[in-house]
Amino acid sequence: MRRREFITFLGSAGAAWPLVTRAQQGGVRIPRIGIIDDAPIWDHFRQGLHDLGYIEGRNIAIEYRSAEGDFDRLRQAARELASLPVNILVVYGSPATRAARQATSTIPIVMIGIGDPVRARFVTNLARPGGNVTGTTILGPELIGKRIEILKECVPGLARVAFLWNPDNDSNLAFLEELIIAVPALGLQLISVPMRTSEEYEGAFAAMMQRQPNAFVTTNDGVILQHIGQVIDFVAKHRLPAMYQSKENVEAGGLMAYGATLSDLFTRSAWYVHRILQGAKPADLPIEQPSLASFSPSKIRATAGVARCLRLSTTSKPSSTSCLRTR
Repeated sequence: MRRREFITFLGSAGAAWPLVTRAQQGGVRIPRIGIIDDAPIWDHFRQGLHDLGYIEGRNIAIEYRSAEGDFDRLRQAARELASLPVNILVVYGSPATRAARQATSTIPIVMIGIGDPVRARFVTNLARPGGNVTGTTILGPELIGKRIEILKECVPGLARVAFLWNPDNDSNLAFLEELIIAVPALGLQLISVPMRTSEEYEGAFAAMMQRQPNAFVTTNDGVILQHIGQVIDFVAKHRLPAMYQSKENVEAGGLMAYGATLSDLFTRSAWYVHRILQGAKPADLPIEQPSLASFSPSKIRATAGVARCLRLSTTSKPSSTSCLRTR
């Protein structure tokens, strides 16, 4: 994905300052943004705000709440932020978006990295979302089928693919439905590994290994990302070739990924905040899709054989080259 194409400013950085100056001179409180489950990836959102002229604590405030991906706590956190109130809620993933929509129908909501916002009924359509929700999508569930195709090309003798997902995530449900069709069509068996909460992590992986998968794929669900380091270490320890959703997972130590660049989506969300603070309505701001899905191989975990299979441009997928050995 080319950053210049994805991040297009429709106003200069200085455009944010007149609003803030008037607010300070008039004794009006500076705008407040609410986010849930702060993590390092949110630094890209904060940097995006900074690039647009916003400085946390000076001309914008950010209210933080923690839910650790648990849906009940997400709803509580969203309600707390809405009751302050904040000017805008910025949320990552389908569960947090659903919690925010349940908390308010009036406060603007900027969602980040949603799989299928129309199917999840967050918006009416991508071009004109309607209501109080806008933001970015990760292109759609069909990409997960492409990830399985890449795995099959890289893993000779691949037979059983484990899919770690969250049943409470609307986008993950769409991914599962796509895999139910795509995996058998490739002559493979799908092993469903549901995980709703952090407490289910150990049991989910124990059940998965009993079914003897020889490859692994997962999503960027918030609960799963809470444990992404453990997930990466687990599949590496058990020598499971693994495909992730974004290059950030590879940077964390994963083997390979195919999909949108998550950091760009967080950066872009700052532009939505800027436009809304300047008076735009979420209903009129189109849902944006990244221009490209990129393939990201690991430069650390790959052996010589793996590297031969993963030596690709960011816009292509592997040719039929055997590079990994199944268990």
